[in-house]
Amino acid sequence: MQIPSGDLDILVIGEALIDLISVGEADTLSAAQTFERFQGGSPANIAANVAKLGGRAAIIAKTGADAFGQFIKAELEKAGVVTDYLLNDPLVHTSLVFVARSKGTPDFDVFRDGDARLTPEDIAEEAIQRARIVHASTWPLSRQPARSAVEKTFQIAREGGRLISLDPNYSPKIWPDRQEAQEVLAQMMQYVTVTKPSLDDAQRLFGAGQTPEQYIARFHAMGPSIVVFTMGAEGLLLSVDGVITHIPARPVKVVDVTGAGDAFWSGFLVALLDGNTLPVCAAFAREIVGLKLSTIGPLPGHIDRQKIYELLM
Repeated sequence: MQIPSGDLDILVIGEALIDLISVGEADTLSAAQTFERFQGGSPANIAANVAKLGGRAAIIAKTGADAFGQFIKAELEKAGVVTDYLLNDPLVHTSLVFVARSKGTPDFDVFRDGDARLTPEDIAEEAIQRARIVHASTWPLSRQPARSAVEKTFQIAREGGRLISLDPNYSPKIWPDRQEAQEVLAQMMQYVTVTKPSLDDAQRLFGAGQTPEQYIARFHAMGPSIVVFTMGAEGLLLSVDGVITHIPARPVKVVDVTGAGDAFWSGFLVALLDGNTLPVCAAFAREIVGLKLSTIGPLPGHIDRQKIYELLM
């Protein structure tokens, strides 16, 4: 795979928001009593993680100009993310997500505003031209005008020879119309090089009852040549044009699963940009997930990725 040049390793587009995560473990939000504030949003988390791994990351997103929006910007800058394209709009409110901290798939509730208000006119073409990889999640695709903003970004990225990754992290809470979600994802996946569905993602999007191989085939049919299918404790399946390799999970004591998928994405994309083979990229990402699962809140401030590569040798 040819890796494009650019002074930004990754440009993420989509949701930058506030995660309010329960202080104590809770199976449901109704059982949660108090919450701690974190910078959140899958693309924003990935940008922060890439920066912590020593990469150069930037974000296109929209928040309010309120205290929460200022907090997000400060946290991203503290992590080393380029925030030149992060819009703090005084006409919107920063989106919020309440999350019950859990060892399984967490219960959550969403209050959206600013993240969905990103428009095609907000997209800086200069940012896309600087990036080696452009990444988005399914979240902004669920509403207009953010959906059109992501599609414009993908169109420019493909024309410029950038690599494109899309997280199919579909949730009916965010996007109740599953048929529409399937149609929009099929349209967007035509631009995409690599996608990383989890088993939960695939079941929510296509329904339960299919094998991992069948789910993988459905994602390939949409367009991506690389499908990384994660299955929790069962490890992952790496599929390149339908040729599948199983990579086992690494045992880890789980204290917080929030952001585990984002940790995997950041590890995989950084390793890809480092010129590694896809199995090494997946194994490297697995180690980053291990760090996240054993940490409450975000990943630690700096991660020496060379030491992680040495563990894989």
